[in-house]
Amino acid sequence: MTVSQKGGTNMPMPEEEGKAPLQKATIRYLIFVLRMSGIPKLLIAAAIALSLVASVLGLVVPLMTGNLIDNFGGGSFQAGTIALLIGVFVVQAITSGVSYFMLAHAGNKMVSKLRKQLWSRVLSLPVPFFDKHRSADTMSRITNDTNEIKTLITDHLISFCSNLLTVIGAVAILFYIDWQMTLVILVAVPLSFAIIMPIGDKMFKISLSMQEELAKLAVQLTQVIGEIRLVKASNAERREELGGQAHIDSLYRFGIKEAKINAILAPLMTMAMIVLLVVIIGYGGLRVSSGALSAGELVSFILLLFQIMFPFSQFATFYSHLQKVMGATERLRLILEMAPESDAPDLPAPSGLKDVTFKNVTFSYHPGEPILQNVDLTIPARKVTALVGPSGSGKTTVFSLLERFYLPDSGCIRYGDEPIESFSLAAWRRKIGYVSQDSPLMTGSIRQNIVYGREDEVSEEEIVQASTLAYAHDFISSLPRGYDTDVGERGIQLSGGQRQRIAIARALLRKPDILLLDEATASLDSNSEHEVQKALANLMVDRTTIVIAHRLSTVVEADQIVVLEYGRVTGIGTHEQLLQTHPSYAEWARKQFQTGEAAR
Repeated sequence: MTVSQKGGTNMPMPEEEGKAPLQKATIRYLIFVLRMSGIPKLLIAAAIALSLVASVLGLVVPLMTGNLIDNFGGGSFQAGTIALLIGVFVVQAITSGVSYFMLAHAGNKMVSKLRKQLWSRVLSLPVPFFDKHRSADTMSRITNDTNEIKTLITDHLISFCSNLLTVIGAVAILFYIDWQMTLVILVAVPLSFAIIMPIGDKMFKISLSMQEELAKLAVQLTQVIGEIRLVKASNAERREELGGQAHIDSLYRFGIKEAKINAILAPLMTMAMIVLLVVIIGYGGLRVSSGALSAGELVSFILLLFQIMFPFSQFATFYSHLQKVMGATERLRLILEMAPESDAPDLPAPSGLKDVTFKNVTFSYHPGEPILQNVDLTIPARKVTALVGPSGSGKTTVFSLLERFYLPDSGCIRYGDEPIESFSLAAWRRKIGYVSQDSPLMTGSIRQNIVYGREDEVSEEEIVQASTLAYAHDFISSLPRGYDTDVGERGIQLSGGQRQRIAIARALLRKPDILLLDEATASLDSNSEHEVQKALANLMVDRTTIVIAHRLSTVVEADQIVVLEYGRVTGIGTHEQLLQTHPSYAEWARKQFQTGEAAR
Protein backbone atom coordinates (compact mmCIF):
# COMPACT_ATOMS: atom_id res chain seq x y z
CA MET A 1 0.00 0.00 0.00
CA THR A 2 1.30 3.47 -0.85
CA VAL A 3 -0.16 6.54 0.76
CA SER A 4 0.37 9.62 -1.35
CA GLN A 5 2.03 12.43 0.57
CA LYS A 6 1.22 15.69 -1.11
CA GLY A 7 4.13 18.01 -0.93
CA GLY A 8 6.54 15.71 -2.63
CA THR A 9 6.95 12.26 -1.06
CA ASN A 10 5.34 8.85 -1.32
CA MET A 11 5.53 6.68 1.73
CA PRO A 12 5.88 2.93 1.05
CA MET A 13 3.76 1.06 3.53
CA PRO A 14 4.43 -2.50 4.66
CA GLU A 15 2.70 -5.40 2.99
CA GLU A 16 -0.46 -7.11 4.16
CA GLU A 17 1.15 -8.87 7.10
CA GLY A 18 2.31 -5.47 8.37
CA LYS A 19 6.01 -6.24 7.82
CA ALA A 20 8.25 -4.65 5.24
CA PRO A 21 9.90 -7.19 2.92
CA LEU A 22 13.29 -8.03 4.43
CA GLN A 23 16.50 -7.95 2.44
CA LYS A 24 19.81 -8.93 3.92
CA ALA A 25 21.72 -5.93 5.18
CA THR A 26 25.10 -5.49 3.55
CA ILE A 27 28.33 -4.27 5.07
CA ARG A 28 27.86 -1.14 2.95
CA TYR A 29 24.54 -0.37 4.63
CA LEU A 30 26.04 -0.99 8.07
CA ILE A 31 28.81 1.48 7.20
CA PHE A 32 26.13 3.95 6.08
CA VAL A 33 24.41 3.63 9.47
CA LEU A 34 27.70 4.10 11.29
CA ARG A 35 28.56 7.17 9.21
CA MET A 36 25.12 8.57 9.90
CA SER A 37 25.84 8.23 13.62
CA GLY A 38 28.87 10.51 13.26
CA ILE A 39 32.08 8.48 13.45
CA PRO A 40 34.60 10.31 15.70
CA LYS A 41 37.46 9.58 13.32
CA LEU A 42 40.30 11.07 15.37
CA LEU A 43 39.23 9.25 18.53
CA ILE A 44 38.84 5.92 16.76
CA ALA A 45 42.12 6.41 14.85
CA ALA A 46 43.94 7.12 18.13
CA ALA A 47 42.33 4.08 19.77
CA ILE A 48 43.30 1.83 16.88
CA ALA A 49 46.82 3.28 16.81
CA LEU A 50 47.29 2.50 20.51
CA SER A 51 45.86 -0.95 19.93
CA LEU A 52 48.33 -1.54 17.11
CA VAL A 53 51.17 -0.42 19.38
CA ALA A 54 49.99 -2.99 21.93
CA SER A 55 49.90 -5.64 19.21
CA VAL A 56 53.42 -4.82 18.04
CA LEU A 57 54.66 -5.01 21.62
CA GLY A 58 52.91 -8.35 21.95
CA LEU A 59 54.87 -9.62 18.95
CA VAL A 60 58.14 -8.48 20.47
CA VAL A 61 57.57 -10.53 23.64
CA PRO A 62 58.00 -13.99 22.03
CA LEU A 63 61.21 -12.91 20.30
CA MET A 64 62.65 -11.52 23.51
CA THR A 65 61.59 -14.66 25.39
CA GLY A 66 63.26 -16.91 22.85
CA ASN A 67 66.40 -14.81 23.00
CA LEU A 68 66.43 -15.09 26.81
CA ILE A 69 66.11 -18.88 26.64
CA ASP A 70 69.00 -19.17 24.20
CA ASN A 71 71.10 -16.92 26.44
CA PHE A 72 70.18 -19.00 29.50
CA GLY A 73 71.33 -22.02 27.60
CA GLY A 74 74.64 -20.28 26.96
CA GLY A 75 75.07 -19.61 30.67
CA SER A 76 74.60 -15.83 30.52
CA PHE A 77 72.04 -13.79 32.43
CA GLN A 78 70.79 -10.51 30.96
CA ALA A 79 69.11 -8.38 33.67
CA GLY A 80 68.61 -5.54 31.20
CA THR A 81 66.66 -7.77 28.82
CA ILE A 82 64.42 -8.96 31.66
CA ALA A 83 63.79 -5.37 32.78
CA LEU A 84 63.00 -4.43 29.18
CA LEU A 85 60.62 -7.37 28.90
CA ILE A 86 58.78 -6.25 32.06
CA GLY A 87 58.63 -2.72 30.64
CA VAL A 88 57.11 -4.07 27.41
CA PHE A 89 54.43 -5.91 29.42
CA VAL A 90 53.56 -2.73 31.36
CA VAL A 91 53.41 -0.50 28.27
CA GLN A 92 51.35 -3.10 26.43
CA ALA A 93 48.82 -3.25 29.30
CA ILE A 94 48.55 0.55 29.46
CA THR A 95 48.11 1.02 25.71
CA SER A 96 45.53 -1.79 25.58
CA GLY A 97 43.50 -0.28 28.44
CA VAL A 98 43.59 3.27 27.07
CA SER A 99 42.68 2.12 23.56
CA TYR A 100 39.72 0.11 24.89
CA PHE A 101 38.41 3.08 26.88
CA MET A 102 38.76 5.42 23.89
CA LEU A 103 36.90 3.06 21.59
CA ALA A 104 34.21 2.41 24.21
CA HIS A 105 33.78 6.17 24.52
CA ALA A 106 33.52 6.49 20.73
CA GLY A 107 31.04 3.61 20.52
CA ASN A 108 28.76 5.01 23.19
CA LYS A 109 28.91 8.46 21.59
CA MET A 110 28.02 7.08 18.15
CA VAL A 111 25.13 4.96 19.40
CA SER A 112 23.82 7.85 21.48
CA LYS A 113 23.74 10.03 18.37
CA LEU A 114 22.17 7.23 16.34
CA ARG A 115 19.43 6.76 18.95
CA LYS A 116 18.74 10.50 18.95
CA GLN A 117 18.44 10.47 15.16
CA LEU A 118 16.15 7.44 15.26
CA TRP A 119 13.99 9.08 17.93
CA SER A 120 13.75 12.29 15.89
CA ARG A 121 12.90 10.25 12.81
CA VAL A 122 10.20 8.30 14.66
CA LEU A 123 8.57 11.53 15.86
CA SER A 124 8.60 12.87 12.30
CA LEU A 125 6.97 9.79 10.78
CA PRO A 126 3.37 10.14 9.57
CA VAL A 127 0.44 8.66 11.48
CA PRO A 128 -0.05 5.75 8.99
CA PHE A 129 3.30 4.34 10.16
CA PHE A 130 1.98 4.06 13.72
CA ASP A 131 -1.25 2.55 12.43
CA LYS A 132 0.81 -0.30 10.99
CA HIS A 133 3.48 -0.83 13.64
CA ARG A 134 3.13 -1.39 17.35
CA SER A 135 4.85 1.07 19.63
CA ALA A 136 6.84 -1.54 21.57
CA ASP A 137 8.28 -2.94 18.34
CA THR A 138 9.44 0.54 17.31
CA MET A 139 10.88 1.04 20.79
CA SER A 140 12.78 -2.24 20.53
CA ARG A 141 14.43 -1.09 17.31
CA ILE A 142 15.68 2.10 18.96
CA THR A 143 17.00 0.39 22.12
CA ASN A 144 17.85 -3.29 21.56
CA ASP A 145 18.98 -3.16 17.93
CA THR A 146 21.22 -0.13 18.43
CA ASN A 147 22.74 -1.83 21.47
CA GLU A 148 23.99 -4.61 19.19
CA ILE A 149 25.81 -1.97 17.11
CA LYS A 150 27.33 -0.46 20.26
CA THR A 151 28.59 -3.87 21.38
CA LEU A 152 30.23 -4.43 17.99
CA ILE A 153 32.10 -1.12 18.23
CA THR A 154 33.06 -1.20 21.90
CA ASP A 155 33.79 -4.90 22.39
CA HIS A 156 34.75 -6.32 19.01
CA LEU A 157 36.04 -3.67 16.60
CA ILE A 158 39.27 -2.82 18.41
CA SER A 159 40.09 -6.45 19.11
CA PHE A 160 39.47 -7.25 15.44
CA CYS A 161 41.90 -4.53 14.28
CA SER A 162 44.59 -5.47 16.79
CA ASN A 163 44.12 -9.19 16.18
CA LEU A 164 44.39 -8.70 12.44
CA LEU A 165 47.72 -6.91 12.85
CA THR A 166 48.86 -9.54 15.33
CA VAL A 167 48.12 -12.35 12.88
CA ILE A 168 49.82 -10.59 9.97
CA GLY A 169 52.87 -9.67 12.04
CA ALA A 170 53.09 -13.07 13.67
CA VAL A 171 52.92 -14.87 10.32
CA ALA A 172 55.67 -12.60 8.94
CA ILE A 173 57.92 -13.35 11.93
CA LEU A 174 57.13 -17.06 11.71
CA PHE A 175 58.24 -17.08 8.07
CA TYR A 176 61.45 -15.41 9.19
CA ILE A 177 62.05 -18.00 11.95
CA ASP A 178 61.13 -21.12 9.92
CA TRP A 179 59.16 -20.92 6.67
CA GLN A 180 58.56 -24.67 6.48
CA MET A 181 56.66 -24.86 9.77
CA THR A 182 54.80 -21.67 8.87
CA LEU A 183 53.42 -23.29 5.71
CA VAL A 184 51.98 -26.06 7.89
CA ILE A 185 50.15 -23.42 9.94
CA LEU A 186 48.74 -21.69 6.85
CA VAL A 187 47.06 -24.93 5.77
CA ALA A 188 44.64 -24.47 8.70
CA VAL A 189 43.50 -21.00 7.56
CA PRO A 190 41.19 -22.01 4.65
CA LEU A 191 39.86 -24.85 6.81
CA SER A 192 38.91 -22.34 9.52
CA PHE A 193 37.12 -20.07 7.07
CA ALA A 194 35.29 -23.05 5.59
CA ILE A 195 33.89 -23.66 9.08
CA ILE A 196 33.13 -20.03 9.99
CA MET A 197 31.36 -18.79 6.84
CA PRO A 198 28.32 -21.13 6.69
CA ILE A 199 27.87 -20.97 10.45
CA GLY A 200 27.87 -17.17 10.26
CA ASP A 201 25.01 -17.23 7.72
CA LYS A 202 22.95 -19.37 10.08
CA MET A 203 23.75 -17.02 12.93
CA PHE A 204 22.41 -14.08 10.87
CA LYS A 205 19.06 -15.78 10.36
CA ILE A 206 18.76 -16.82 14.00
CA SER A 207 19.72 -13.34 15.18
CA LEU A 208 17.11 -11.68 12.97
CA SER A 209 14.42 -14.07 14.20
CA MET A 210 15.50 -13.53 17.82
CA GLN A 211 15.29 -9.73 17.47
CA GLU A 212 11.80 -10.04 15.95
CA GLU A 213 10.67 -12.34 18.77
CA LEU A 214 12.16 -10.02 21.38
CA ALA A 215 10.17 -7.16 19.86
CA LYS A 216 6.97 -9.24 19.99
CA LEU A 217 7.56 -9.96 23.66
CA ALA A 218 8.10 -6.24 24.33
CA VAL A 219 4.84 -5.48 22.50
CA GLN A 220 2.89 -7.91 24.67
CA LEU A 221 4.48 -6.77 27.92
CA THR A 222 3.85 -3.11 27.11
CA GLN A 223 0.24 -3.74 26.13
CA VAL A 224 -0.62 -5.95 29.10
CA ILE A 225 1.07 -3.74 31.70
CA GLY A 226 -0.52 -0.64 30.16
CA GLU A 227 -3.97 -2.22 30.33
CA ILE A 228 -3.49 -4.15 33.57
CA ARG A 229 -6.86 -3.01 34.95
CA LEU A 230 -8.66 -4.46 31.93
CA VAL A 231 -6.67 -7.70 32.29
CA LYS A 232 -7.60 -8.11 35.95
CA ALA A 233 -11.21 -7.00 35.52
CA SER A 234 -11.59 -9.58 32.72
CA ASN A 235 -9.91 -12.39 34.68
CA ALA A 236 -7.48 -12.65 31.77
CA GLU A 237 -4.29 -13.11 33.81
CA ARG A 238 -3.96 -16.77 32.80
CA ARG A 239 -4.50 -15.97 29.13
CA GLU A 240 -1.86 -13.24 29.13
CA GLU A 241 0.47 -15.41 31.20
CA LEU A 242 0.31 -18.13 28.55
CA GLY A 243 0.79 -15.60 25.77
CA GLY A 244 3.89 -14.17 27.42
CA GLN A 245 5.23 -17.64 28.15
CA ALA A 246 4.83 -18.57 24.47
CA HIS A 247 7.05 -15.65 23.41
CA ILE A 248 9.57 -16.43 26.16
CA ASP A 249 9.64 -20.09 25.06
CA SER A 250 10.24 -18.97 21.48
CA LEU A 251 13.13 -16.78 22.63
CA TYR A 252 14.46 -19.76 24.58
CA ARG A 253 14.37 -21.92 21.45
CA PHE A 254 16.26 -19.32 19.43
CA GLY A 255 18.76 -18.97 22.28
CA ILE A 256 19.29 -22.75 22.24
CA LYS A 257 19.84 -22.65 18.46
CA GLU A 258 22.41 -19.91 18.93
CA ALA A 259 24.05 -21.90 21.72
CA LYS A 260 24.19 -25.00 19.48
CA ILE A 261 26.00 -23.03 16.80
CA ASN A 262 28.49 -21.65 19.31
CA ALA A 263 28.82 -25.11 20.85
CA ILE A 264 29.85 -26.45 17.44
CA LEU A 265 31.98 -23.49 16.39
CA ALA A 266 34.11 -23.05 19.52
CA PRO A 267 35.18 -26.71 19.98
CA LEU A 268 35.89 -27.09 16.26
CA MET A 269 38.16 -24.06 16.28
CA THR A 270 39.79 -25.19 19.52
CA MET A 271 40.31 -28.74 18.25
CA ALA A 272 41.84 -27.48 15.01
CA MET A 273 44.22 -25.25 16.95
CA ILE A 274 45.24 -28.03 19.40
CA VAL A 275 45.91 -30.45 16.55
CA LEU A 276 47.94 -27.75 14.84
CA LEU A 277 49.87 -27.07 18.06
CA VAL A 278 50.65 -30.76 18.55
CA VAL A 279 51.88 -31.02 14.96
CA ILE A 280 54.05 -27.92 15.33
CA ILE A 281 55.55 -29.07 18.65
CA GLY A 282 56.31 -32.52 17.23
CA TYR A 283 57.73 -31.19 13.98
CA GLY A 284 59.57 -28.41 15.82
CA GLY A 285 61.14 -30.93 18.17
CA LEU A 286 62.54 -32.75 15.16
CA ARG A 287 63.86 -29.46 13.77
CA VAL A 288 65.58 -28.67 17.08
CA SER A 289 67.12 -32.13 17.34
CA SER A 290 68.47 -31.78 13.80
CA GLY A 291 69.99 -28.39 14.64
CA ALA A 292 67.81 -26.44 12.15
CA LEU A 293 66.21 -24.54 15.06
CA SER A 294 67.39 -23.49 18.49
CA ALA A 295 65.31 -24.18 21.61
CA GLY A 296 64.68 -20.47 22.02
CA GLU A 297 63.47 -20.15 18.42
CA LEU A 298 61.05 -23.04 18.97
CA VAL A 299 59.69 -21.36 22.12
CA SER A 300 59.29 -18.08 20.19
CA PHE A 301 57.57 -20.00 17.40
CA ILE A 302 55.10 -21.64 19.82
CA LEU A 303 54.38 -18.34 21.62
CA LEU A 304 53.72 -16.66 18.28
CA LEU A 305 51.50 -19.56 17.32
CA PHE A 306 49.46 -18.94 20.47
CA GLN A 307 49.18 -15.29 19.45
CA ILE A 308 47.66 -16.45 16.18
CA MET A 309 45.37 -19.05 17.75
CA PHE A 310 43.69 -16.63 20.15
CA PRO A 311 42.88 -14.01 17.47
CA PHE A 312 41.49 -16.71 15.20
CA SER A 313 39.03 -17.80 17.88
CA GLN A 314 38.07 -14.14 18.32
CA PHE A 315 37.63 -13.77 14.55
CA ALA A 316 34.91 -16.39 14.80
CA THR A 317 33.22 -14.44 17.61
CA PHE A 318 33.58 -11.18 15.67
CA TYR A 319 32.08 -12.69 12.53
CA SER A 320 29.22 -14.22 14.51
CA HIS A 321 28.43 -10.89 16.19
CA LEU A 322 28.80 -9.03 12.89
CA GLN A 323 26.02 -11.21 11.51
CA LYS A 324 23.85 -10.29 14.52
CA VAL A 325 24.57 -6.60 13.93
CA MET A 326 23.63 -6.94 10.27
CA GLY A 327 20.33 -8.44 11.38
CA ALA A 328 19.78 -5.54 13.77
CA THR A 329 20.72 -3.04 11.06
CA GLU A 330 18.18 -4.66 8.75
CA ARG A 331 15.45 -3.94 11.28
CA LEU A 332 16.52 -0.29 11.46
CA ARG A 333 15.83 0.09 7.73
CA LEU A 334 12.12 0.35 8.44
CA ILE A 335 12.66 3.59 10.37
CA LEU A 336 15.61 5.01 8.46
CA GLU A 337 14.13 4.55 5.00
CA MET A 338 10.56 5.59 5.82
CA ALA A 339 9.71 9.01 4.44
CA PRO A 340 8.90 11.51 7.23
CA GLU A 341 5.94 13.85 7.25
CA SER A 342 6.49 16.41 4.52
CA ASP A 343 6.68 19.93 5.84
CA ALA A 344 8.37 23.04 4.58
CA PRO A 345 9.11 25.57 7.33
CA ASP A 346 9.23 28.36 4.75
CA LEU A 347 5.55 27.86 3.90
CA PRO A 348 3.25 30.57 5.27
CA ALA A 349 1.18 30.20 8.43
CA PRO A 350 -2.60 30.43 8.11
CA SER A 351 -4.00 33.75 9.24
CA GLY A 352 -7.35 34.91 10.58
CA LEU A 353 -10.59 32.95 10.97
CA LYS A 354 -11.87 31.61 7.66
CA ASP A 355 -14.30 29.00 6.42
CA VAL A 356 -13.05 25.43 6.07
CA THR A 357 -14.25 23.76 2.88
CA PHE A 358 -14.19 20.10 1.85
CA LYS A 359 -14.42 19.91 -1.93
CA ASN A 360 -15.19 16.49 -3.42
CA VAL A 361 -12.98 14.73 -0.82
CA THR A 362 -12.50 10.97 -1.04
CA PHE A 363 -10.33 9.02 1.38
CA SER A 364 -9.59 5.40 2.24
CA TYR A 365 -7.26 3.73 4.70
CA HIS A 366 -6.99 0.70 2.43
CA PRO A 367 -7.38 0.59 -1.37
CA GLY A 368 -10.91 -0.20 -2.45
CA GLU A 369 -12.38 0.52 1.00
CA PRO A 370 -13.38 4.22 0.92
CA ILE A 371 -14.25 5.84 4.25
CA LEU A 372 -15.26 9.19 2.75
CA GLN A 373 -16.73 9.48 -0.72
CA ASN A 374 -17.03 12.77 -2.63
CA VAL A 375 -17.64 14.84 0.50
CA ASP A 376 -18.65 18.45 -0.15
CA LEU A 377 -18.90 20.47 3.03
CA THR A 378 -18.41 24.04 4.23
CA ILE A 379 -17.64 24.71 7.90
CA PRO A 380 -18.33 28.41 8.55
CA ALA A 381 -15.92 30.45 10.65
CA ARG A 382 -16.89 31.33 14.24
CA LYS A 383 -19.84 28.90 14.07
CA VAL A 384 -20.55 25.52 15.65
CA THR A 385 -20.80 22.62 13.22
CA ALA A 386 -21.85 19.20 14.49
CA LEU A 387 -21.07 15.91 12.74
CA VAL A 388 -23.60 13.16 13.42
CA GLY A 389 -24.19 9.73 12.00
CA PRO A 390 -23.78 6.04 12.75
CA SER A 391 -20.45 4.53 13.78
CA GLY A 392 -18.09 4.07 10.87
CA SER A 393 -19.61 6.87 8.82
CA GLY A 394 -16.33 8.86 8.70
CA LYS A 395 -16.75 11.50 11.43
CA THR A 396 -13.39 10.88 13.12
CA THR A 397 -11.74 10.62 9.70
CA VAL A 398 -12.87 14.18 9.00
CA PHE A 399 -10.95 15.27 12.10
CA SER A 400 -7.87 13.28 11.05
CA LEU A 401 -7.90 14.91 7.61
CA LEU A 402 -8.28 18.35 9.15
CA GLU A 403 -5.25 17.70 11.37
CA ARG A 404 -3.35 16.46 8.29
CA PHE A 405 -2.65 13.07 9.82
CA TYR A 406 -3.67 11.75 6.40
CA LEU A 407 -4.14 13.36 3.01
CA PRO A 408 -7.19 12.83 0.79
CA ASP A 409 -6.99 10.33 -2.05
CA SER A 410 -8.71 12.94 -4.17
CA GLY A 411 -10.38 16.29 -3.70
CA CYS A 412 -9.18 19.21 -1.61
CA ILE A 413 -9.61 20.78 1.83
CA ARG A 414 -9.33 24.58 1.84
CA TYR A 415 -8.93 27.20 4.50
CA GLY A 416 -10.47 30.26 2.93
CA ASP A 417 -9.27 30.07 -0.67
CA GLU A 418 -6.04 28.18 0.03
CA PRO A 419 -5.50 24.40 0.26
CA ILE A 420 -4.44 23.47 3.78
CA GLU A 421 -1.35 21.72 2.34
CA SER A 422 -0.07 25.14 1.25
CA PHE A 423 0.50 26.09 4.90
CA SER A 424 3.35 25.03 7.15
CA LEU A 425 2.31 21.78 8.85
CA ALA A 426 3.50 22.89 12.29
CA ALA A 427 1.78 26.28 11.96
CA TRP A 428 -1.45 24.64 10.78
CA ARG A 429 -1.56 22.25 13.74
CA ARG A 430 -0.90 25.10 16.14
CA LYS A 431 -4.11 26.61 14.83
CA ILE A 432 -6.13 23.59 16.00
CA GLY A 433 -7.26 22.63 19.50
CA TYR A 434 -8.49 19.09 20.10
CA VAL A 435 -10.47 17.65 23.01
CA SER A 436 -11.33 13.97 22.72
CA GLN A 437 -13.62 11.66 24.65
CA ASP A 438 -10.81 10.19 26.77
CA SER A 439 -8.46 13.23 26.65
CA PRO A 440 -5.16 11.41 27.24
CA LEU A 441 -2.65 12.96 29.63
CA MET A 442 1.11 12.50 29.68
CA THR A 443 2.90 11.18 32.75
CA GLY A 444 3.93 14.17 34.85
CA SER A 445 2.33 16.98 36.81
CA ILE A 446 -0.91 18.81 36.08
CA ARG A 447 1.11 21.93 35.21
CA GLN A 448 3.20 20.00 32.69
CA ASN A 449 0.06 18.65 31.05
CA ILE A 450 -1.60 22.06 30.79
CA VAL A 451 1.42 23.66 29.08
CA TYR A 452 2.08 20.55 26.94
CA GLY A 453 2.82 21.58 23.37
CA ARG A 454 3.64 25.20 24.15
CA GLU A 455 7.22 25.88 23.10
CA ASP A 456 7.37 29.40 24.52
CA GLU A 457 7.53 30.41 28.18
CA VAL A 458 4.14 30.22 29.93
CA SER A 459 3.53 32.33 33.01
CA GLU A 460 1.75 31.09 36.13
CA GLU A 461 -0.99 33.68 35.52
CA GLU A 462 -1.71 32.22 32.08
CA ILE A 463 -1.93 28.71 33.52
CA VAL A 464 -4.31 29.81 36.28
CA GLN A 465 -6.44 31.82 33.84
CA ALA A 466 -6.78 28.88 31.44
CA SER A 467 -7.57 26.52 34.33
CA THR A 468 -10.18 28.95 35.69
CA LEU A 469 -11.93 29.21 32.32
CA ALA A 470 -11.83 25.39 32.14
CA TYR A 471 -13.44 25.13 35.61
CA ALA A 472 -10.36 23.22 36.74
CA HIS A 473 -8.65 25.70 39.05
CA ASP A 474 -10.81 24.95 42.09
CA PHE A 475 -10.28 21.18 42.12
CA ILE A 476 -6.56 21.61 41.30
CA SER A 477 -6.13 24.05 44.20
CA SER A 478 -7.82 21.60 46.56
CA LEU A 479 -5.19 18.93 45.86
CA PRO A 480 -2.30 18.74 48.38
CA ARG A 481 0.32 19.60 45.76
CA GLY A 482 -1.90 21.76 43.55
CA TYR A 483 -0.57 22.18 40.03
CA ASP A 484 2.43 20.00 40.89
CA THR A 485 0.21 16.95 41.52
CA ASP A 486 1.35 13.93 39.52
CA VAL A 487 -1.44 12.66 37.24
CA GLY A 488 -0.10 9.11 36.99
CA GLU A 489 0.22 7.03 33.85
CA ARG A 490 -2.29 8.36 31.28
CA GLY A 491 -3.88 10.47 34.05
CA ILE A 492 -5.14 7.44 35.97
CA GLN A 493 -5.03 9.27 39.31
CA LEU A 494 -7.67 11.78 38.17
CA SER A 495 -11.34 11.29 37.40
CA GLY A 496 -12.71 11.47 33.87
CA GLY A 497 -14.20 14.91 34.42
CA GLN A 498 -10.94 16.23 35.89
CA ARG A 499 -8.96 14.89 32.93
CA GLN A 500 -11.38 16.54 30.53
CA ARG A 501 -11.09 19.92 32.22
CA ILE A 502 -7.29 19.72 32.18
CA ALA A 503 -7.48 18.91 28.46
CA ILE A 504 -9.74 21.94 27.94
CA ALA A 505 -7.29 24.15 29.88
CA ARG A 506 -4.53 22.85 27.62
CA ALA A 507 -6.61 23.69 24.54
CA LEU A 508 -7.38 27.17 25.92
CA LEU A 509 -3.68 27.81 26.47
CA ARG A 510 -2.99 26.99 22.81
CA LYS A 511 -5.46 29.74 21.79
CA PRO A 512 -6.64 27.81 18.73
CA ASP A 513 -8.79 29.23 15.95
CA ILE A 514 -10.29 25.83 15.08
CA LEU A 515 -11.67 23.65 17.86
CA LEU A 516 -12.30 19.91 17.43
CA LEU A 517 -14.49 18.24 20.06
CA ASP A 518 -14.78 14.46 19.79
CA GLU A 519 -17.58 13.30 22.11
CA ALA A 520 -15.98 15.42 24.84
CA THR A 521 -18.71 14.69 27.41
CA ALA A 522 -19.90 11.25 26.34
CA SER A 523 -18.33 9.23 29.18
CA LEU A 524 -19.00 11.61 32.07
CA ASP A 525 -21.57 11.54 34.84
CA SER A 526 -24.16 14.33 34.97
CA ASN A 527 -22.25 16.49 37.49
CA SER A 528 -18.96 16.23 35.61
CA GLU A 529 -20.73 16.79 32.29
CA HIS A 530 -22.26 20.00 33.62
CA GLU A 531 -18.84 21.32 34.66
CA VAL A 532 -17.22 20.30 31.37
CA GLN A 533 -20.05 21.83 29.33
CA LYS A 534 -19.48 25.16 31.07
CA ALA A 535 -15.76 24.90 30.35
CA LEU A 536 -16.45 24.03 26.71
CA ALA A 537 -18.71 27.06 26.42
CA ASN A 538 -15.76 29.27 27.40
CA LEU A 539 -13.49 27.40 25.00
CA MET A 540 -15.86 27.80 22.02
CA VAL A 541 -16.16 31.57 22.23
CA ASP A 542 -15.19 33.24 18.93
CA ARG A 543 -13.80 30.02 17.45
CA THR A 544 -14.69 27.73 14.58
CA THR A 545 -15.97 24.66 16.41
CA ILE A 546 -16.56 21.19 14.99
CA VAL A 547 -18.26 18.69 17.25
CA ILE A 548 -18.62 14.93 16.85
CA ALA A 549 -21.69 13.77 18.73
CA HIS A 550 -23.72 10.58 19.07
CA ARG A 551 -26.13 12.17 21.55
CA LEU A 552 -28.18 14.63 19.56
CA SER A 553 -29.21 16.43 22.73
CA THR A 554 -25.70 17.89 22.96
CA VAL A 555 -25.79 19.51 19.50
CA VAL A 556 -29.39 20.68 18.99
CA GLU A 557 -28.18 24.28 19.41
CA ALA A 558 -25.41 23.95 16.78
CA ASP A 559 -25.42 26.46 13.93
CA GLN A 560 -25.41 23.59 11.46
CA ILE A 561 -25.58 19.83 11.74
CA VAL A 562 -23.95 17.61 9.11
CA VAL A 563 -25.29 14.09 8.70
CA LEU A 564 -22.73 11.52 7.53
CA GLU A 565 -23.84 8.06 6.42
CA TYR A 566 -21.53 5.47 4.87
CA GLY A 567 -18.92 8.12 4.12
CA ARG A 568 -21.30 10.50 2.36
CA VAL A 569 -22.95 13.75 3.41
CA THR A 570 -26.68 13.06 3.32
CA GLY A 571 -27.95 16.19 5.01
CA ILE A 572 -26.94 19.64 6.28
CA GLY A 573 -29.06 22.03 8.31
CA THR A 574 -30.21 23.03 11.77
CA HIS A 575 -31.83 20.58 14.13
CA GLU A 576 -35.32 21.80 13.21
CA GLN A 577 -34.59 21.73 9.49
CA LEU A 578 -33.25 18.18 9.58
CA LEU A 579 -36.24 16.98 11.59
CA GLN A 580 -38.40 18.09 8.64
CA THR A 581 -36.15 17.06 5.72
CA HIS A 582 -34.00 14.10 6.80
CA PRO A 583 -35.88 10.88 7.70
CA SER A 584 -32.88 9.11 9.25
CA TYR A 585 -32.06 12.10 11.47
CA ALA A 586 -35.69 12.44 12.50
CA GLU A 587 -35.76 8.73 13.46
CA TRP A 588 -32.54 9.04 15.53
CA ALA A 589 -33.92 12.10 17.28
CA ARG A 590 -37.22 10.38 18.03
CA LYS A 591 -35.49 7.32 19.54
CA GLN A 592 -32.95 9.28 21.57
CA PHE A 593 -35.34 11.86 22.98
CA GLN A 594 -37.95 9.21 23.80
CA THR A 595 -35.26 7.16 25.56
CA GLY A 596 -34.15 10.25 27.46
CA GLU A 597 -37.70 11.05 28.59
CA ALA A 598 -38.23 7.43 29.67
CA ALA A 599 -35.02 7.53 31.66
CA ARG A 600 -36.15 10.69 33.44
